[in-house]
Amino acid sequence: MRGDTRQIQTAVMGGADSEDPLMLPLEAIELDAFRRRHVHDTFWCGLLLGGCGGRLTTKLYTDRVCHFAHHPGPDGLPHCGRSARGVASADHLYVKAATAAWLRDRGEQAEFDFARPNGAAIGSVLDVRFESRGLRVHLDGEVAPVWDEDGVEPVLGVSVPVDDKTLVRRWYVHRIRLDSEGTHRRVRIGTEAFAREVAWFALDECEMTGRGLSTPAVERIVRSRSTRPVSTWGVSKVRKAPDAQARAQLLLRKLADARRVGSVVLVAQICRDIAAVERAEGEIQEQLSDAVVDAGRWLEIQAETRRKLFLLLEEAVTAGNLVAVGHLLVMANGTAGHDRTAAETVIAERASALLAADAQERQEETLAAQQEAERARRAAERVRALLSSLRRLPTGRRSLGREVMRDSVRRLLKAADEADSVLNTRERELVESWKTRAGLDGPPSGTGRPADKTSGAGVDREAALVPGQRPGKRHTHEVACPACGAAPGVRCEIPVGYHPSRVARLRRSVR
Repeated sequence: MRGDTRQIQTAVMGGADSEDPLMLPLEAIELDAFRRRHVHDTFWCGLLLGGCGGRLTTKLYTDRVCHFAHHPGPDGLPHCGRSARGVASADHLYVKAATAAWLRDRGEQAEFDFARPNGAAIGSVLDVRFESRGLRVHLDGEVAPVWDEDGVEPVLGVSVPVDDKTLVRRWYVHRIRLDSEGTHRRVRIGTEAFAREVAWFALDECEMTGRGLSTPAVERIVRSRSTRPVSTWGVSKVRKAPDAQARAQLLLRKLADARRVGSVVLVAQICRDIAAVERAEGEIQEQLSDAVVDAGRWLEIQAETRRKLFLLLEEAVTAGNLVAVGHLLVMANGTAGHDRTAAETVIAERASALLAADAQERQEETLAAQQEAERARRAAERVRALLSSLRRLPTGRRSLGREVMRDSVRRLLKAADEADSVLNTRERELVESWKTRAGLDGPPSGTGRPADKTSGAGVDREAALVPGQRPGKRHTHEVACPACGAAPGVRCEIPVGYHPSRVARLRRSVR
């Protein structure tokens, strides 16, 4: 039976802030056993899953997949903006638990951080920090890996791309995947090298060395590049010298591969190896000579391309063009990360500093937007509670009851104003209805923003201004959302409101 990714398949046990993940079985017969096994446990829409912190129950079906479900709110509907709900949505918690146990068995400890660079969704990145080094686990492609950061080694999820140039320059990269086993996820570590399939290993087969994370495949790669192959002949045998023709053909193939991936370092090294070939004669010698000459011209073109690349990067930094700086710096790090001149180093450092400052600013803006969104969410909860209490007001003692009602409605209007776009259309209509019944046609008291005098019952408040925005400026729905990809004019893919990163993008656009 295929999983329904719209349903909640993961939770945490014990409380909203728990780090103990759990995956629900999809089949009814498995869910029966699951319920018996966890009869005394409670399940929660964990905060570290991007959830609302509410308690969950299990739903058993025979005609579709089983899943977790929220307990309904005061209005009979669940209210949760959690976006990641599939079987992989708790992988960052499984990785942390498995890594902590793996280090504990080796007498080591580390600090873990569910980092959110540039407002990335929680669970995209997990940082594992040791005393002098660390790992950054990229479980998806939302955050681009940084390959040249001192003391931090990227580990890539299976969906995160890596180019051939990086594989050639670094010899190998680490991969990570999680396989479902019952209601748990098992961590596997992979080693990917240029032109080779990924070799996968259990976490217990890996070690932390002075070089960083190491697998059996990494050890083989390092040995093959740092030592001569061990002879399979006995001491009485004389190893035959490699045939010059065969070595020449091998070098020609390596040269073609190095040029195909654009590795200047490898092309230069192979040209030196070709020059050292002896006893090559006739046609093969001509091929070697022609290949070296052609490679020399290619290296000259690459040198000119490199010069232009750093010139463009310097111009982009001076102009403050962040998009161009990010693109050009990636190219510079990938194709010109070796033997930099002092001038090239200064340009690259200026570019990195500019991007780092922008990233810090984005992070601060996103944090502010998240705080604003949390305030709006709490205000929306007050609105729902007040609507529920207004429905239960006593009908007797009319004068006193009406004054109590009017006071409650005043608080309702203030909370509704603070809740902004978090309220759904039905809730806004109820607020306007109570406003009319209470005879409160003016703006709500308190510190909330004045009500829009042109607004009536049922009017969509998605065009409400963000905090600090002046009339006539852009509205949240007018910018694209970097979190869910919603185009301008299209709602975010969450039940109510907007993603914090969309609000942060709006704030940058209205400066």
